[in-house]
Amino acid sequence: MIEKNFLIPFLFIGMVVQGLVAQQDAQYTQYMFNTLSVNPAYAGSRGQLSFAGLYRSQWVGLDGAPETFTINLHSPIRNSRLGYGISLVNDNIGDGVVQETYLDAVLSYTIDVSLDAKLSFGLKAGGNMLNLDFNGLRNFDQEVVNQDNIDNQFSPNFGLGIYYHTDKFYAGVSAPNILQTEYFDNGSNNPESVNFLATERINFYLIAGYVFDLNADLKFKPALLTKAVGGAPLQVDLSASFLYADKFSFGAAYRLDAAVSALAGFQVTDQIMLGLAYDRETTELGGTQFNDGSFEVFLRLELIKAFQKTVSPRFF
Repeated sequence: MIEKNFLIPFLFIGMVVQGLVAQQDAQYTQYMFNTLSVNPAYAGSRGQLSFAGLYRSQWVGLDGAPETFTINLHSPIRNSRLGYGISLVNDNIGDGVVQETYLDAVLSYTIDVSLDAKLSFGLKAGGNMLNLDFNGLRNFDQEVVNQDNIDNQFSPNFGLGIYYHTDKFYAGVSAPNILQTEYFDNGSNNPESVNFLATERINFYLIAGYVFDLNADLKFKPALLTKAVGGAPLQVDLSASFLYADKFSFGAAYRLDAAVSALAGFQVTDQIMLGLAYDRETTELGGTQFNDGSFEVFLRLELIKAFQKTVSPRFF
């Protein structure tokens, strides 16, 4: 039985010693509203200065479970084909034992493919700051880890993306972090004795979605996110959402062999949207009494209108 003081970072470090870790980017259920985090070509596509904030608490009830906080800000540049933005992502595991912060600047360039279709190319540049406190493990377990802490270790990175969209359809491919970073090479010349705590590998994303007008008040949007990274299983997220009267959204999602989710949103005003998602794992972890599922809270603000109307509908 999994005990309540079972620490996620301790499992993480145990895998490290065996050289088995392939680190993945942060995971989102409301990825359809958080596109800039996975594809830099999305910058400016909403036609106005847009802010998005998302907080995710994973595996609530397990001590030291992951938390993710994301902030995105992006806008088109008036009278040009360019868009720009910034993206901030903070991952916290083990109540501060492992903290990783990504900060990136984003630039996009958009061309008109047809009267109602646009193709955008995106580039982001920045890096991540890693802090890892091995001493903090003693708060959860008496195991002694003979490894120096990591304090504010910076690793530069950049990413690429392509994003195609019309008023009803969108699709994109991206690699938000191109450079691979390996932590804790012990410097030995013997390949069998080299250990890495983590390997920051390239994550490839495919996103797609389509909006169907069911009637004057009701829209339906199926969406897909696929994430592939070496050394980890393929992640496939499928979602189906309805938008009623351009105000209320609700739907469900399924993460292949991992979780089922419920999603809801409310367009408070033309400028403010609130969203909420709840995941329940379909794995053995989801059936434990100390795991109450995962929660996400999402906020989007449209700050300054750059054009007479947005480039894409509010649904994406």
